[in-house]
Amino acid sequence: MVRTGKAFAVSMITVCQLMTLALWFSATAVLPQLRAEFDIGALQSSLFTSSVLLGFVLGTVVSAFLGLADRIEPRRFWAVSAVIAATANILILTVPVDGALVIVLRLITGVCMAGIYPIGMKMVATWSRGDTGFLVGLLVGALTMGSALPHLFSVAVPLDWRWVIVAASVSAYVAGFAILFVQLGGVIGKSPRFDPRMVGKIWANKPLRHACYGYFGHMWELYAMWGWIGLFLYGSFSGRLIENPGIWSALTTFAIVGVGAFGSLAGGYYADRIGRTTVTIAAMVVSGTCALIAGAFGDAPIMLLIVICVVWGISVVADSAQFSSCVIELADPHQVGTALTLQNAIGFLIALVSIHLVPVIADYAGWWGAFAMLAVGPLFGTIAMVRLRLMPESIQLSGGKR
Repeated sequence: MVRTGKAFAVSMITVCQLMTLALWFSATAVLPQLRAEFDIGALQSSLFTSSVLLGFVLGTVVSAFLGLADRIEPRRFWAVSAVIAATANILILTVPVDGALVIVLRLITGVCMAGIYPIGMKMVATWSRGDTGFLVGLLVGALTMGSALPHLFSVAVPLDWRWVIVAASVSAYVAGFAILFVQLGGVIGKSPRFDPRMVGKIWANKPLRHACYGYFGHMWELYAMWGWIGLFLYGSFSGRLIENPGIWSALTTFAIVGVGAFGSLAGGYYADRIGRTTVTIAAMVVSGTCALIAGAFGDAPIMLLIVICVVWGISVVADSAQFSSCVIELADPHQVGTALTLQNAIGFLIALVSIHLVPVIADYAGWWGAFAMLAVGPLFGTIAMVRLRLMPESIQLSGGKR
């Protein structure tokens, strides 16, 4: 029986998103164990995360181009995507983790994420009643907490990386079944199609272009921070001769990434009330400062290091949903689908670069140099959002609140 009611439906969608998005970082969360057991190099380590991002870009573009979100009933689309992603994830246990096949499986997982995260947004939007900003923030919060979940799995189950992979897949299988019992809040609207012919017109829209620039700076930092903060903490904790550094670094990473869910909710709440550029600028100033100093505090008192990283975890994602909101508010209605697809595709491709740069720079300049490199993104993004704020078109944002 399908349950009714907004609270139940939104809660179920959010929990299902959280449980399934654990697949995104399921392999990344166990990198310390994988590198110790198989002597995996920097390139292969980076590909565990970046291949999922690349798959998501491919899946998003194909889905938007073919209009799959309009052709397939969303709950079934979501459920099938979750099952395929979970299967690809668990098949990691059957192939050499230092080979090419594991990366192909991670790529498939990323492609399936295009049928989960955006479709979840679409389903939640059917329940929107003047609280879109909060609901979008809620789903980004689920993405954030889901990204942190594998680090908790690595502590909750025996500390064997194989059980973490199994736990993430089982979580996604359960969510794929549960989503079928969620009722939508109304007739789901059609998704604006991706039209390559519109790209030039969109890029000619100066305010919209600067909103994208802000997002690009944000993405340069976000996934590289999420992907590598656990390994950084593992090294820091191991150097202090702490007993069970793997457990403590996993718990700390879960807290640092997971607390970003509250940052996302707060960002959505305040952006609707004090302005999108205000929230994005403030978040990037704070996260950029944390990126600049975090690596230098690897040997600092442990509580000071954790506080800095927790602040970073909150601020690095607090602005995430607001860049998409800016595009929706600044683009012509018939260009929204293409503008969002373009923004996300370029943003995730930029994240691929920074993810691969972090270990390379860490080998030559240490973690301070690697994380300080990420601060370039928030700096660039802040400049873009300040310039957007000064444009007269910014009055279109969040009901006139810039």
